[in-house]
Amino acid sequence: MSATRDSIASYVRDHPGVHFNELVRGTDFAPGQVQYHLRRLTGSETVAAEELYGRTHYYPPTFSEWERGALALVRRETARDVIGYLLEHGPSDPATVADGVGVARSTLEWHLDHLVEQEVVTKERDARNRVTLVLDRPDATTELLASVSPSLPDRFLDRFTRLVDDLLAGE
Repeated sequence: MSATRDSIASYVRDHPGVHFNELVRGTDFAPGQVQYHLRRLTGSETVAAEELYGRTHYYPPTFSEWERGALALVRRETARDVIGYLLEHGPSDPATVADGVGVARSTLEWHLDHLVEQEVVTKERDARNRVTLVLDRPDATTELLASVSPSLPDRFLDRFTRLVDDLLAGE
């Protein structure tokens, strides 16, 4: 394997769930180089690729389907904040989580739809049909959270989305 390919594979091992643009920024290779070598790495099954929510994420091939989906989400600041809130406070109703995280209910619901789809969070309903949010696998989710450090552009994008939500809520 070439030095470039080794470097890209190593970056993916150290940053599971990394998306293409972050991989380009993190390795300092040209996008075309990264794209070429990723094709080779995925073809040889050295790296696994999965398209989730508008981005292709790259993982070591040993990661399970659940880990891949959960990692793709915890790389987003708001989803990570929701998970952190539930880890700290336990099962909670959506309005309390939205207030605790500081996002609009619509933003929370967008992230919850994906968290539920990837079996990270469950929406449990009581006899009066009130929803409580519960983490499905708190221990495994905690381990995944520890392995993710969001990139600066990802944090800016998430914060910009929150700013727009706040501005629209003020109208």
